[in-house]
Amino acid sequence: MKQIISSVALASFLFCLPVGAQEAAKQWSLEECIRYAIENNIDLKQKELEQKSREVDLHTSKYSWLPSVNASVGENFGFGRSESKDGLIVDRNSANTTAGIQLSMPIFDGLKIPNDIAARKLDLKASIETLNKAKEDLSINVASYYLQVLYNKEMLKIAQLQVDLSSEQVTKTEALYNAGKIPVSQLYDMKAQLAKDEVTLTESQNNVKLALLDLAQSLELERAGENFDVLEPENGDAIERYMSSIIPPDQVYDHAVTFKPQIKEQQYLLESQKKALRIAQAGYYPKLNLSAGYSTGYYHNFGDGDYNNAPFSGQLKNNGQKSIGLSLSIPIFNRFQVRNSVRTARLSITNRELMMENSKKSLYKEIQQAYYNATAAQEKYISSDKSVDASKVAFSYAEERYGAGKSTVFEYSEAKTKYAQSLAEQTQAKYNFIFRTKILDFYNGTPITL
Repeated sequence: MKQIISSVALASFLFCLPVGAQEAAKQWSLEECIRYAIENNIDLKQKELEQKSREVDLHTSKYSWLPSVNASVGENFGFGRSESKDGLIVDRNSANTTAGIQLSMPIFDGLKIPNDIAARKLDLKASIETLNKAKEDLSINVASYYLQVLYNKEMLKIAQLQVDLSSEQVTKTEALYNAGKIPVSQLYDMKAQLAKDEVTLTESQNNVKLALLDLAQSLELERAGENFDVLEPENGDAIERYMSSIIPPDQVYDHAVTFKPQIKEQQYLLESQKKALRIAQAGYYPKLNLSAGYSTGYYHNFGDGDYNNAPFSGQLKNNGQKSIGLSLSIPIFNRFQVRNSVRTARLSITNRELMMENSKKSLYKEIQQAYYNATAAQEKYISSDKSVDASKVAFSYAEERYGAGKSTVFEYSEAKTKYAQSLAEQTQAKYNFIFRTKILDFYNGTPITL
């Protein structure tokens, strides 16, 4: 019997005992789950599209240096008095065909284009950090679901061992009853306890299935069914493994603020807004454009033969006209539009600076909460460990008294229930401690692994 009790205590610390998983089921590690979720999550795919959109914006801005080239073709019909090819006004119908090509290219625009290119580069970097932040959040969510599965599996082990204990006691109680040492009521009470433990076992089995379902759905894994399971890593004592992970919050923050994506995103957006100010200030400067073009045409009179029209190809060649020029636009008064645009850009910079400061404060607050949650979870785990030791001794004593006929089945059941409850609390405290320390490590730049 003591061997069974020892196995119950041991089960609350071990991950590696296989429970409820079919041999054919694929067992996923936490790293595999996180990787699959990142590759298939719909929200992440949408953010990847947003990133590609920023790439298109950058290419559009870079191409602003290139000239714009346009071709034009026109046809005009005149009825009544019109000009002949000799420049005379005659009473004839005519047709005029024109064709041309025009080129326009910015030479200087107050440095608007280079600043716009720089701003689009910063916006692209910010979108990359937005995607990285979404990946981090998804990783934490997947880890939470994964640890919930492991927790429910350990609760299932505890429930199964409680059934084994009750089943063994039913056998012993039947022997005592057959020997005439106890009344039949104690036998039925023990059978009732066994039935209650079996109900708890069924609920625990269902909780494992639901936890696996939640994890599969978080991975966007369709039709996982019975072929989906998690790999239970070989873990030693949680306190020994993760004690070193509890780092002071100030130390974690000083490191996290240098690389966390939510901070880098705000930095890039702030720099982009400063470039937007330069773009607005470009409206104060003159603009110089280069233009060039070529045009030609064909003129035709509809007469009675007195007017001979030159050949089409000859007219196109002879009527050709080339042009090239520079145009300078000097802003003098634009109804204060440029000034107000500059003011708006400065206000946006101030707002971005406030958002940056708020992001840093939020990060520090999150790290503080993660630190105190981890330390509290550690203390609770230590307390639950002591509770298990005490309740195990009490249960062993109650078991001996019941076997000797010195206590009732209710006293035995109460001691067993308290022992099972202490094991459950210890299991919950352990996984809560592991999760909290993993969150703190994650803020410090350590990937989530088990």
